[in-house]
Amino acid sequence: MDLEKIRGAAERVARSEGLEIVDVEWKVGKQRFLRVYIDRISKPAAATLRTDLGQVSDAAGEMGVTDVVHDPYPKISHSDCERVSQQLSVILDVEDLIPGPAGYTLEVSSPGMDRALKKPADFERFRGRLAKISTSEPVGEAKFFEGRLAGFADGKVRVELKGKEARTVEVPLEAIRKANLVVEF
Repeated sequence: MDLEKIRGAAERVARSEGLEIVDVEWKVGKQRFLRVYIDRISKPAAATLRTDLGQVSDAAGEMGVTDVVHDPYPKISHSDCERVSQQLSVILDVEDLIPGPAGYTLEVSSPGMDRALKKPADFERFRGRLAKISTSEPVGEAKFFEGRLAGFADGKVRVELKGKEARTVEVPLEAIRKANLVVEF
């Protein structure tokens, strides 16, 4: 199984739809599963839309100099997943990228609210969000951290911890075993 070839095929499809691949997983148990997680391609945080004159109409029809701010990370829809699944399925079959006995399940979904954080860009993108990080080796005296992401620099994830003494720790990316966002309500 060449997961990198599968990832490459998935990335071609995702790019054609204005999406990106977050992760690709192959699991074998009673059934064989290929899971592909997709997301919107991130745009600059201050994405705005203006008319040529810098004016847009408001709901009342008045004209004014107004910026319309759009969510820089719009959500993945069911139809996004369906389009990627249909196109990727054809490529996987035509290019014979899933060897072995016939039959596997292709699952395409969003990374979810508690998404995994893997790349340096993930830690920057979700700056200010609550995250849980566990490490393979102790960093300082701990192997588990929960706090607000404060960005990524020099190969380290910065996390603002609360407690008796609020402090910021820097966790080397290569030491991270698992990192996920924490769902907040």
